[in-house]
Amino acid sequence: MGDEPRWLTGAEMGTWLNLTQILMLMPTALDRQLRDEASLPHTHYHILSALSSSADRSMRMTELARQAGTTTTRLSHAVASLEQRGWVVRKACPTDKRGQIAHLTDAGFAVLAAAAPGHVAEVRRLIFDHLTEEDVARLGAITAKIVPVLNDRS
Repeated sequence: MGDEPRWLTGAEMGTWLNLTQILMLMPTALDRQLRDEASLPHTHYHILSALSSSADRSMRMTELARQAGTTTTRLSHAVASLEQRGWVVRKACPTDKRGQIAHLTDAGFAVLAAAAPGHVAEVRRLIFDHLTEEDVARLGAITAKIVPVLNDRS
């Protein structure tokens, strides 16, 4: 027989259940607000936002997929939809013939700028309006410990 599993303590189980509720409910809540107010799925908002924060509003598709927490195939479909709207253009990577770079257009930036105030208000309403400054600092420290583990795909 193998080693006994390290079962969660009562406190860990309660925290885990709260976290899973957040992970399950948050994407739907953010998506609903963005679709209702900006006719924009949260996934597309996230892509536009990531591009707007990068140098020259451009990013390699592989890096954009990593930041969006998705596969390159799924990202490619989303970017194709954004391209059809004129919000993103794809270009060949000058240093890697197989690579592509996504670039946020001025039209895409305008859509993002119009959607951002409502999105930020919803994030505040759902999360930060319920936390003290100390809570925010603790949450930041906690998530900073977890994100690298999730990004480690080795």
